[in-house]
This record gives sequence, structure tokens and C-alpha cells, in this order.
Amino acid sequence: MAIRKVCGIETEYGIVLRGAAESNPIAASSLLINAYVSRLARKVDWDFEDESPGRDARGFAREGSMAPEVETHLVNAVLTNGARYYVDHAHPEYSTPECSDALEIVTWDKAGERILARSIEAASDFLPAGQEVVVYKNNSDRKGNSYGCHENYLMDRAVPFTRIAQQVTAHFVTRQVFAGAGKVGSEAPGSGAADIRFQISQRAEFFEEEVGLETTLKRPLVNTRDEPHADSQQYRRLHVIVGDANMSEVSTYLKVGTTAIVLAMIEDDDLGGEDLVLAHPVPTHRQVSYDLSLARPLEMADGRRMTAVEVQWELLDRARKWAESRGLDAVGEEVGRDVLRRWEDVLAALESDPMTLAGQLDWVAKYQLVDAYRQRHDLGWGDARLAALDLQYHDVRPGRSLFARLNVERLVDEADVVAAMTEPPRTTRAWFRGKCLQRWAPSISAANWDSLVFDLGSDPLRRVPMMEPLKGTAAHVDTLLAACDTPAQLLEALGS
Repeated sequence: MAIRKVCGIETEYGIVLRGAAESNPIAASSLLINAYVSRLARKVDWDFEDESPGRDARGFAREGSMAPEVETHLVNAVLTNGARYYVDHAHPEYSTPECSDALEIVTWDKAGERILARSIEAASDFLPAGQEVVVYKNNSDRKGNSYGCHENYLMDRAVPFTRIAQQVTAHFVTRQVFAGAGKVGSEAPGSGAADIRFQISQRAEFFEEEVGLETTLKRPLVNTRDEPHADSQQYRRLHVIVGDANMSEVSTYLKVGTTAIVLAMIEDDDLGGEDLVLAHPVPTHRQVSYDLSLARPLEMADGRRMTAVEVQWELLDRARKWAESRGLDAVGEEVGRDVLRRWEDVLAALESDPMTLAGQLDWVAKYQLVDAYRQRHDLGWGDARLAALDLQYHDVRPGRSLFARLNVERLVDEADVVAAMTEPPRTTRAWFRGKCLQRWAPSISAANWDSLVFDLGSDPLRRVPMMEPLKGTAAHVDTLLAACDTPAQLLEALGS
């Protein structure tokens, strides 16, 4: 049976320092995050002990490929909600804590937006008059540079990686019909507003390979990074780099919820054979993004032709049968049922009239917003004001974000989002990490996904391993934590 799809999202935010003679994104990101963590009781740094981004799931790396550099010299903090908040490749990045289903992901992903907004307020205390840091949850700078929104899913190590790569690609290429964030124009070399007025995805133009290790150059549809951040004998972590950063909660929910189900089907070997394999995945990925009609057929490896929506209908049909025969424990019973229902509703609407989804999906909401402004002011699609509207849609400040002004459906309560800025999910090991940080931060020298390092002063540093993502939950450790008044008592009880 498929294992529980513990999941997370890592978002690199766009950043600019306004009012300064020069905007240095690394300096601005460092200022932003340091300003936020300086307000915490004590900053706990990230532990790089287990970082190995160059490890390839295929057991080899293609000649010339380069793993991302581990930037240990920049600010890198662990928050009491179990998340990681740091500077990565000249961007502020927020990685959610481990979550056990798609609805939890929505809550802690949205909490990340609120943390970035709060960071902007904190940074203003350190800036001279006339300067401000502005942050966008988007994926490109409109100068041909893209930054990522990556997903992570816990997988059974026993599942061959070749099966995962072969069977998941069609889903990655076509899920953008409901998970795309939308973009005015194109950044592909040689294209322009006359060719591509508006497209579904922010990121589709930046992928060049089907399978590979890299994340910033020659980006692959299926990334082979093999860093489980858990017991490597039992688990792998599928590192998904092909998604957009979403403002819409429904888009995030369906992106993660459907992908978790597809991966569980692959794990159970229930997705099927080669009939859902695309003939040319990389150009097809871009083709789907450019096709607002959703009617253009895609060439399959077996010679058939299917639209992106038809591929998604086929995946949904197989998901329903899998759910009936296997159950939905791998993705959470209640959330899994709701994802299947919403998946069907959205596909039906995409087939009949995509514009009816403006209150749910990012790319439709943005398209209607931009197109209405364009028509109202009689503008061409290449007008710079439309690109500015696109950017403003992603502003994380609720008072400045165009997305926040739209009537887009919410799936989680704002009070829960605010609580998630400081509280960890109860259902994963993030609970133990977050609660220890809340109570004993001065005695924790560093932390990462799978361990906490305690410094009690007189003894050698004491590492507490957390190799099981579903241990350390509230149900597992609350009684233990309640019985301990000091970190020394906790370590003694754990035998560490």
C-alpha cells in the first residue's frame, strides 16, 4: 500500500528594494529575514549536516550538470511553526513545515505569505526614509530569469525511480490547466506579445529537459535530487520543481492534492502502463501553457492525440477506481474525497467555460482582471501597464495585492493562517520541532528537517534524530513534552 504522502512547499519570492540607487537582492533578502527573526525570542540556525543536493536518484549525474550550491553563509533560520526561512539564490525562501495533506499545505503556505508581509513591516524599521522592500509571490522577473516554487512528497524507496519519472510526467505537464498562476506575454527567446498575449503558467517556458538534477539551469520536468530528509533506506523525497507559485488556495490545493493521489497510484502500481505517456513532454509543456482554449490536442507516445483536459479526466477516472479499491489513507480520507470532487468539478468547468473559474483558479482570475483593464483602456497586450498589473497581482502585502481585492474562494480560515505563522502542524514531526523551539530555543544550537541539536552548556552537543516524518506528532509527544520542564529532562526521557 502507498505510504502517507507527507508533503511540503518551498517558495522563492521575488524581491526588490525601492527608492535605493541600487537594488541588491541578496542584501535586501538578508535584511528582510533578519528583521523578522530579530523579533523572535531567539534565532535558531539551520543545521546543514544532512544537505546533499548533488545526490542523484538515478545513481549518476549527467556530464556537465550542476547541483545547486549550499549557501551556508547567508541567514538561514528555523521558525516555531516548524518552517525554514532563509536566503536562497538571491531570494527570500520560505519552506513550509511537513504537512500530512493538501489542506494543511494550503494553511502553512498561506502563513508563509503572511510571514513575508510581516517581514516587510519589520524591515522598514531599518531602512532610510523613501526606501521600502517589496516582495512578490511569483516566478519570473520578466527579464528571462525564473525562480522556483518546489513541492516535496514522501515516497517509498522501494518504488523504482524510473517508474515515477515515466508515469508522473503527463500529470506534471497537464496539471497547469488548474495549477497555473497565469502570465502576461512570454519570456521565451524570440517570442513577444504578438505571439503570446497571455499564458497559463509562469514557469512552463523555463523547462528544457525531461529528467535531470539541476534546478536553475536546464530545468527538468522531473527532478532527480535524492535528499530524503528521512530514513534513506525506507524513503525518498520526490522534489518537484515544475509548479508555479499560487496565490489561489484552490489552485494550491488541487496542485498538491491531485499530485499526492497520482504519486500514491504510482506507488501502488495502479496508474497503468504507457498509454498516458507524452510523445514530446518538454515542448508539450510549453504548448499547454500557450493554449488558453484548452482544445489543442497533445501527441501521445502511442500515436493518440488528447487535450490536456482529457489527460486529466483520464487520471481522475483512474484515481476514482484506485480510491475505491485501495482507500484514501495515503492522502487523508476526508481531504482525498474532497480533492476528487473538486478535481471533477474543475475539469467539467474547464471543458464548458474556463472563465467560470475566475473565483477559484489563479490563471483565470488574472486573465479576467488584466483583460478587463485592457479593454477598458483600449490597450494592446504588449502595453507595459498589463505587465505591471500581472506583477501587482502577486504582491504579498494584502493592502497592495490585486489578488487580495478579487473575490477568490478561500479554503482555510484567516485565523488558522495567522496561528500557523507560529504554530506547527499537529500531524507530523514538525510538531516536535516547533514545540521544542517554542519552549527551549536558547538550548537549541541548530535544527533541520530530521534532527534537533541541543546545547545544554556543559555537555557535548546532543543530536535528537527525527528520521520518521510521521513520528513526533502531537499525538506521539504531547504527554512527554508536558512531563518535561527542562530540555535536560527531555533528553533524559528520550535517552539521547
